[in-house]
Amino acid sequence: MSIENEKDLEGLRKIGKIVAEAREAILKAVRPGITTAELDEIGGSILNKYGAKSAPQVEYNFPGYTCISVNHVVAHGIPDRTVLQEGDYVNVDVSAVLDGYYCDTGASIVVGREAMNTKDDLCRCAEESLYLALEKVKAGGKLNQIGRAVQNEAKKRGFTVIKNLTGHGIGRKLHEEPDHICNYYDKSDTRLLKEGWVLAVETFISTGAEYIDEGSDGWAYITPDKSLVAQYEHTVVVTKDKPIILTAI
Repeated sequence: MSIENEKDLEGLRKIGKIVAEAREAILKAVRPGITTAELDEIGGSILNKYGAKSAPQVEYNFPGYTCISVNHVVAHGIPDRTVLQEGDYVNVDVSAVLDGYYCDTGASIVVGREAMNTKDDLCRCAEESLYLALEKVKAGGKLNQIGRAVQNEAKKRGFTVIKNLTGHGIGRKLHEEPDHICNYYDKSDTRLLKEGWVLAVETFISTGAEYIDEGSDGWAYITPDKSLVAQYEHTVVVTKDKPIILTAI
């Protein structure tokens, strides 16, 4: 999607605030003893309060309002009776639609405070590399500089990036052009960013694996070696200067 008028921008800002509120409410509720289904209900209640619909449910009939992934499950984890334990790694991914406009956001967290170790470092790297990548989001810039920024930061901090999960265009649908906003530098990608584009930029930073596999339930993506992956994501609008971050609090 490319923003054409003020109505488009306001519609995106509205749904962006809703998914950000849901994301933060779920993250705040993460603690030992809570189930991923209970977390999902928190997110769903916020979407319902504003009349928004879960994008995965609308577009793919996903069995949950949100995707909540635990430990070596990287993405698209189905909320269920899984009870979180101290030290578990959790990713929360919230996408929704309101009045025909979509936004997508995500964040990763470690359960409890005992695990002040590699898991926390991984989450910080995923978040900080996202903001470094967003510094490259400017009209006329090369799209592949987003991936270069993420990959450079991950490598500097001793991590790798997942190469077969990427960011994407968004706006009128959950997934639009430009597709495959990679987390690594692809010199063959000559696409230039255009003013008004709406992008879901998401980092996938790994402790080991560079590629993910499909899980047995037909939804979840997992690492084949049980390494951990942190994801952070914002939906943004490309401008001539700094991007507008629609899903920031």
